[in-house]
Amino acid sequence: MDRGGPVLVEGPVEVTLDDGTTVRSDRFMVAVCTCRRSRTYPWCDTSHRARERPAPAPGDPDGTGRPDVTGRPDGPGGPDGPDGPKDRNQR
Repeated sequence: MDRGGPVLVEGPVEVTLDDGTTVRSDRFMVAVCTCRRSRTYPWCDTSHRARERPAPAPGDPDGTGRPDVTGRPDGPGGPDGPDGPKDRNQR
């Protein structure tokens, strides 16, 4: 079992909530939320998954994977744009 993830239960399933109400799912497999972050609680909506962006690597300040080209007089890619010269034979 993944800590913080759902518990998979073969359905149909009835769950009694803290307030005494009972909810039912007729699906053949049900993911029951254990983290209580789900907007569809008690059913899992994958809210337990991390949704943070990784910190950018050194030399990649915007997190795009492209090198930092700020400060170049011609901008990214030189005078012909981000892909370099228009005529590939000029490279």
